[in-house]
Amino acid sequence: MSPTAALQLLAVPGLPMIEPGDDLAKLIAEGLAHGNLQPRAGDVLAIAQKVVSKAEGRSIDLATVKPSARAVELAKEVQKDPRLVELILSESVRVVRSRPNVLIVEHRLGFVMANAGVDQSNVGPTDGVERALLLPLDPDGTAETLRKSLAAQFGAPLAVIITDSFGRAWRRGTAGVAIGASGLPALLDLRGNPDLFGRTLQVSISGFADEIAAAASLVMGQGDEAQPVVLVRGLTWSAANNPASELVRPAAEDMFR
Repeated sequence: MSPTAALQLLAVPGLPMIEPGDDLAKLIAEGLAHGNLQPRAGDVLAIAQKVVSKAEGRSIDLATVKPSARAVELAKEVQKDPRLVELILSESVRVVRSRPNVLIVEHRLGFVMANAGVDQSNVGPTDGVERALLLPLDPDGTAETLRKSLAAQFGAPLAVIITDSFGRAWRRGTAGVAIGASGLPALLDLRGNPDLFGRTLQVSISGFADEIAAAASLVMGQGDEAQPVVLVRGLTWSAANNPASELVRPAAEDMFR
């Protein structure tokens, strides 16, 4: 990788509240134009998962959810709404850990995370309906679709990542991570490159897309900032592209499973 001397993180302004079926690429393009932001080659657009999920109609009316016996029993243990627990289980392949107020699962996409990403924050009931939002069905595929559309509109080779906020097993607090990526190496293998003193790097693999997501999340915020899309400018890379699914540690490498 070439040295990065400076990095710009620019919130894309003017995005409306996203509704199911909205053309997210079109709305982002309009926001870029509104902010007088002309994308350049090598720019990365970081897009919050919530707006992607909303556009894809991944919002569920909790009144339509019938909890299973397993969900009801687990809900008692973790002290959560049985309907939310049912959604969490439906999005998961296994429960990793559970205790009051904590439910860690392996999501169907491989992410080990709290509540399978099922969330009610910033999912306001404008019509009185209580809803929960699920992760996108295929974040890498959505990132690829958005990248192609935006690159065609602006005539510049862009990259796109879809971000979410994850807790960390050995550290407190959440940080932005990439759950979808297109147009860049989400996982950057630096093994074989020299260090400052000519020694060959043996184990250095960078979560490149996660690092971008963490930086972008500082601008996106976690509350009422309403800045779900961030233009990241100043990065360079030469490695081959790979998707965010490459960031998920395979079960064979998981020493704690």
